[in-house]
Amino acid sequence: MKKQWISFILLLGVVMLFISGCGSKNTSGGAAGEEKKTLHISFNPGPYSDQFKNGVAPYLEKKGYKITYKEFTDGVQPNVAVANGDIDANVFQHSLYLDSMNKRENIDLVGAVQVPTPPMGLYSSKHTSLDEISAGAQINLPNEPVNMLRALNILKEVGWITLKDNIDPLQTSVNDITSNPHHLQFVATDPAQGPRVLEDVDFAAIQGNFAVSNGMKLTSALKLENMTDPFTNVVAVDSKNKDKPFVKDIIEGYHSDEFQQYIKSNPAYEGYKLPSYFK
Repeated sequence: MKKQWISFILLLGVVMLFISGCGSKNTSGGAAGEEKKTLHISFNPGPYSDQFKNGVAPYLEKKGYKITYKEFTDGVQPNVAVANGDIDANVFQHSLYLDSMNKRENIDLVGAVQVPTPPMGLYSSKHTSLDEISAGAQINLPNEPVNMLRALNILKEVGWITLKDNIDPLQTSVNDITSNPHHLQFVATDPAQGPRVLEDVDFAAIQGNFAVSNGMKLTSALKLENMTDPFTNVVAVDSKNKDKPFVKDIIEGYHSDEFQQYIKSNPAYEGYKLPSYFK
């Protein structure tokens, strides 16, 4: 009888431990909340990391968030990382590029909020004026179709080329040029290489983030693009998270008076395309 009683006590203890364990899982809202208060965000080289750390992170930290940062140098890995849940958001790309990555990688990311974006510019270390264009001049272009279209549009704006109508941004190539009276020679490289090849070509169309990250002033460009909304960069998140509290808080951080004041009062952001929510 004594052994049976001991067995019953032991069994009761096991049951209580199981119930307690289940209860801790169901009532761990605090722990789960703490996990959701940790944000993993990535950036590519450029100004977006400083914008976030100096203008948005303080706002989020006041709301109890802990933030970790990661940096990538390409456009594929940070998007796949968001899709896989390894990071919560990335900041480096415009919506057209994001669309192209969604199709290429079969993922579903969306832009949650636009961010101040430095425009692409036409730069030269050999010439001080666009009038110095000569026959056979070498022009460096980004080798990504969407960003190549931006570069070609700049060349069109300065009168060096003409382009087909209704170009597909995801399929853009130099074959979309309909006239090239100066017989320009085009050298297409990875966008990040633009500043590095500047010495080797006559002119280079360089994305703003890579210009800034290499210490180039936007105001030194011989021509800045007329940037439109599809080319304004965004905070990208997985579509299944777009209505989550952490995404709404990130949006609030960018919309905050603190962030806008940080951008407007900082000379480093002169020449940037500001989102429409800026007052």
